[in-house]
Amino acid sequence: MNPFALVNARTIAEATRTSATVAGLMAGSGGSPASDVSIVKAGGIDLLDLMKETLLSPDRILNLREIPGLDQIAVKVDGLRIGAMATLAALAGHPFVRDHFKILAHAAAASASPQIRNVATAGGNLLQRPRCWYFRAKEFHCLKKGGDHCFADNGENRYHAVFDNDLCAIVHPSTIATVLMALGASVELVDARGMTRKVGLAEFFVSPSVDLTRENNIGNGEILTAVEVPSIRAESRCAWLKQGERDSADWPLADVAVVLDFDAEDKCARATIVLGAAAPAPRRARSAEALLVGRKIDGAVAMEAGRAALDGATPLARNSFKLPLVETLVRRAISQAAATPG
Repeated sequence: MNPFALVNARTIAEATRTSATVAGLMAGSGGSPASDVSIVKAGGIDLLDLMKETLLSPDRILNLREIPGLDQIAVKVDGLRIGAMATLAALAGHPFVRDHFKILAHAAAASASPQIRNVATAGGNLLQRPRCWYFRAKEFHCLKKGGDHCFADNGENRYHAVFDNDLCAIVHPSTIATVLMALGASVELVDARGMTRKVGLAEFFVSPSVDLTRENNIGNGEILTAVEVPSIRAESRCAWLKQGERDSADWPLADVAVVLDFDAEDKCARATIVLGAAAPAPRRARSAEALLVGRKIDGAVAMEAGRAALDGATPLARNSFKLPLVETLVRRAISQAAATPG
């Protein structure tokens, strides 16, 4: 890892004036370490990994921790505002989040290890780059680094995508993203002019079919300052489930977030089902959602929806085991949400 200068940014304007995105730097470097640049650091977990893997070599790192207010979790009349620098540990332990956004607290608490949760931030978790070993290895000049080949397609792809994997088989590594998308969250982005834009997570994440070089639509000179989560409706019932190879300190093989609204007759009036670790971005299981609407939820309906969640799946040679796993998690999460008191 090359030497670099660490500078504490005091304001958002200072950070946005000279910074570039990690994806933009890596795409412009042709697969070589990008240098002579400034880049922002949140928790620094992913940034440090990329630097150790010699995929980035910035000359200057702008630390965001000294900017006032970015680490705050604020309760609003219409929901929750999570500062981008709030740690996963703070999110998991926040009393209001634990009482009113249980599935978000659960997902944050189940991310990584305790040591990492006390450093990793909500914003950094959403912006981290894929954990595909071909992408992370300097020796493989893959499509995401400007190459002409996805090595996972015919390579070691056990942990890769089972949906939308025809160009690039990455899965999005953020666990809280699955829950946040199911809850209808949006991100707040601020640029060097002080202009703010809000983008729903469903539109924020970018698929390889749109742009192979990036996973989100944050631009150079923009900072993710907050995540805003609307209040959970009184008629909503929620569940989140994750399955990894180990119970702790592991990225999920698959995770599922379910939000169900029920009418006065206890029939499902609205359904949101989001699959994590299954596609390059958190994926809505729309066939399963449509199947639930207008019906009372029982074991047979949940099983039917689990099967419907696999519509469009294209497993690779070594990851077809994910299909029954996703199906089971969807079925269990639906049943768990339906059984939760309204």
